Amino acid sequence: MTGWEYLGALLLSLGAMVLMDFRWRLFFWADARRASIVLGAGIVMFLLWDVSGILSGVFYRGDSPGMTGLEIAPDFPPEELVFITFLCYCTMVLFGIVRRFVVRPRAQVRG
Repeated sequence: MTGWEYLGALLLSLGAMVLMDFRWRLFFWADARRASIVLGAGIVMFLLWDVSGILSGVFYRGDSPGMTGLEIAPDFPPEELVFITFLCYCTMVLFGIVRRFVVRPRAQVRG
């Protein structure tokens, strides 16, 4: 199944983030409406960044045997969209972890 490894790894990692979010109610399971807005805004911001980089010639599609070889648009593989989604989701789950397990316990110790 050569050519789908990177996409598979990204989807597996995204699934792990979803399980962590579900287990500790960190992002989507804490407030789905707010999470959708934040995740959507992050994805749009990074998509604009990518389009800007592609149009200016700074970004281009790499060639790797682990990638699908498909393109959503010129120099924009589907792996990039999944990576952007994973990056934004991972950031918010990590934010939730820090808020829940670091910041709140400190506040409880002080108060």
